[in-house]
Amino acid sequence: MKKKVISLLLLFIASASLFGQGYNHNFLIGYDFAYPPWGVNSDKGIIKIDTLNFNVIGLSRKMKFQGAQANIANANGDILFYTNGCWIANAMEDTMPNGARIATDVIDSIWCSTAGIQWVQSSLILPMPDDSNKYVLFHHGSSYVNPPNDLPLISYYSVIDMSLDKGLGDVIPGQKKITLIQDTLLPGFAACRHANGKDWWVYILKGNSSMIYKVLLTNQGITNISTQNIGVLHITNEAQKCFSPDGKKFAYRYHAGVMGNVVNEVRVFDFDRCTGNFSNPRVVSWPSLYGGLGLAFSSNSKYLYTVSDFDTILQINTDTSNMQASMTVVAINDGYYSPPGQTLFQTGFWTTYLAANGKILISSGSSVIDLHYINYPDSGGLACDVHLHDLHMPCFTGRSNVNHPNYYLGCDTTQTACPCLTSISDLSPPDFKFRVYPNPVTNGFVNIGYLLPQNKHGLFEIYDVTGKVVFKYTLPPWSNEQSFKLPELANGVYNCVIRSDGKRVSKKVAVIRE
Repeated sequence: MKKKVISLLLLFIASASLFGQGYNHNFLIGYDFAYPPWGVNSDKGIIKIDTLNFNVIGLSRKMKFQGAQANIANANGDILFYTNGCWIANAMEDTMPNGARIATDVIDSIWCSTAGIQWVQSSLILPMPDDSNKYVLFHHGSSYVNPPNDLPLISYYSVIDMSLDKGLGDVIPGQKKITLIQDTLLPGFAACRHANGKDWWVYILKGNSSMIYKVLLTNQGITNISTQNIGVLHITNEAQKCFSPDGKKFAYRYHAGVMGNVVNEVRVFDFDRCTGNFSNPRVVSWPSLYGGLGLAFSSNSKYLYTVSDFDTILQINTDTSNMQASMTVVAINDGYYSPPGQTLFQTGFWTTYLAANGKILISSGSSVIDLHYINYPDSGGLACDVHLHDLHMPCFTGRSNVNHPNYYLGCDTTQTACPCLTSISDLSPPDFKFRVYPNPVTNGFVNIGYLLPQNKHGLFEIYDVTGKVVFKYTLPPWSNEQSFKLPELANGVYNCVIRSDGKRVSKKVAVIRE
């Protein structure tokens, strides 16, 4: 058997070129102390979203997270910098020389002394168009005496230049904590790539109104701030908002009313990436005892997943004309306590996050060490396969979330009013080749690295020697790395194929079961 393995390794050795994990493959966790008797062996950690089961690593880190988090990595998945809305840390986990105290004094004195800003999605990092060294950080502030119970009154932006401080980055002097909007705002930023493939639209809901602020970020910086009446009233609300991965829809979670008699809603709009305008509002509603924050699209942009009463996960089909009728319960909190053996905190549902591997992570509002995830969000009904408290953390985590837009959404070639903006690097077609590893496969797990045509999904298939499909999976357009557990396959050589946008590429892989 060993000789056979060696010969197959020589025959099917993988390409030497490595595929990085990408800008949005990191989720930082943890805010509390380690407590080994409960299985909490680290005070903090990181989820590296590069395998089928996620790669959870315990570590020590100065910054704490509970609610707000933004981070950005390079194309290889190495974190460049991150923030909890209070200060900015570089890749060495030190405070950027000009990155301290980016919140207001009120928040600094309340939230920043504990675990960072708790408003969900209240920090966002975007790459500056046409400048590979610069990034723009959007962040909230407040002048209220008691911000945990009120709304932000101000939003800022700061510009980070990664060429400063010997490549570790720094906030550009004079471009720190610049006032963006001063108004009664609903917490949280949402962003979508402009139809031209370069610029960014950034959105913030105005409180006690039916207005939304839209901000245009170009290579000249913030070039336009305007408002639109979107036709539905929103009062006070802390909840998630998101664009579909294909950039054609926008949705936000809304709840209002007196506790015990709360109206829960999901509001869905069509979105024009060229004009930045919303249209065709649809509201899915249901009576409820309590509210809910979580909201995330599936990778195929078809299904929305939302949280009701903090103990129910609902699925909504946004491709149907009757979204209300499509609403389906796909999971209910089973009363599990985390860590096991104690009876302090249940692992209820809080926020949701579409990860780069196409799965959806679900955090708890309590301080727990077990998170939930949806295994196949692109599937309807119970086939989406919700795994309750099945992702074990090395540290305490509560209200965890990270704000990542679809960094990989390219230009909209169907638009004539907003032509694609290209640079020299954009003129070459993407490399459609892909890598399969390890090769041979000996433990049933296989990884693929790939680069799909712009804005296109892909289909990954494995064929046996008879031409029969023995495995297939739909690839999301914004990721370039996936891992799979294969069914039990007989020893032999298989053909791996990726199809996308009328193109096809294949690679041989050997399967050897010990």
